[in-house]
Amino acid sequence: MPSARYINVAGGGLAGLTLGIGLRQRGVPVTIWEAGDYPRHRVCGEFICGRGLQTLSRLGLIPKIEQRGARVANTAAFFNRHASFEIHKLPSEALCVSRFVLDETLALQFQRLGGELRTHQRWQGKKAQEGVVWATGRRVRTGESSSRWFGLKIHARGVELQADLEMHLSPHGYVGLCRLANDEVNVCGLFRRGLHARAKNARELLRGEPGSALNERLAAADFEDPSFCSIAGLNLRSDRLRNQPECRIGDTITMIPPVTGNGMSMAFESAEMAIEPLMEYVWGRISWLQARQTIARECDSQFARRLFWARWLQAFVLSPWCQRTLIRPVAKSETLWRAWFALTR
Repeated sequence: MPSARYINVAGGGLAGLTLGIGLRQRGVPVTIWEAGDYPRHRVCGEFICGRGLQTLSRLGLIPKIEQRGARVANTAAFFNRHASFEIHKLPSEALCVSRFVLDETLALQFQRLGGELRTHQRWQGKKAQEGVVWATGRRVRTGESSSRWFGLKIHARGVELQADLEMHLSPHGYVGLCRLANDEVNVCGLFRRGLHARAKNARELLRGEPGSALNERLAAADFEDPSFCSIAGLNLRSDRLRNQPECRIGDTITMIPPVTGNGMSMAFESAEMAIEPLMEYVWGRISWLQARQTIARECDSQFARRLFWARWLQAFVLSPWCQRTLIRPVAKSETLWRAWFALTR
């Protein structure tokens, strides 16, 4: 029996493509509207951990991602400007994979399943229209009242890491490093607004301050210029989905503070939570309002705790005073390390 309704997804990032794949696996007609194209680089830690991996496994996507070079991550370590701390074993395995590869892999799988992918086209209908799911990614702010943060990302070769994931802290932000396929390393940073005005170029910010562990780590790095990308006006304010008139998933709901490394997971998780309510809508068992409210309720319930603790963790990690006085004992404690990891997953 053919489905009675179809779904339009505005945005072809991680959340939108994952939702499209899940719905197509169940025979639902889906069109994804994506302003860009594939493959493409995105500002992203390129680190997947937590429940998002379970979502990818249930959708049968892990083998396809591994075939494209995803690397398993088992260890992590923190550094500040002048010191390194203990290497910790991650409580659970993570995957590191380039967005250049990942987005294209998901897009191809969506099309193989019969989904319609319209690249270089934005959704032109109403935002709160029935049957439309918004997955357009991070909501940005502009102007003088915009967010205090901006992000940079570039890939590099010739970098030796002590751990699979390294977090290098400074009073102005942080830079995360993780191993990718083909001896590449992802170099991704979050910085306070205005810092770029004091730097000669973005590469200088990503290299870290002279004499820092980060600067030494990247001294001989060969940066791959085509992979460089940036984003400004990052909105890290936590919003409840139930307060929104549109059906949203992924970063369009809210963006978890990047220092947690949980943003990619939340995109996959929110997409999976939307599948069954949308199926019920497509088959006429519930109304669009009921479907939207169910998705909002489940996402709010699932993410509320980790968003609360993530705000505290990011404030702690990026506070210059905490970096000077508290980061060493916290980073050394296996108990605290595992607790913070669990609370933000």
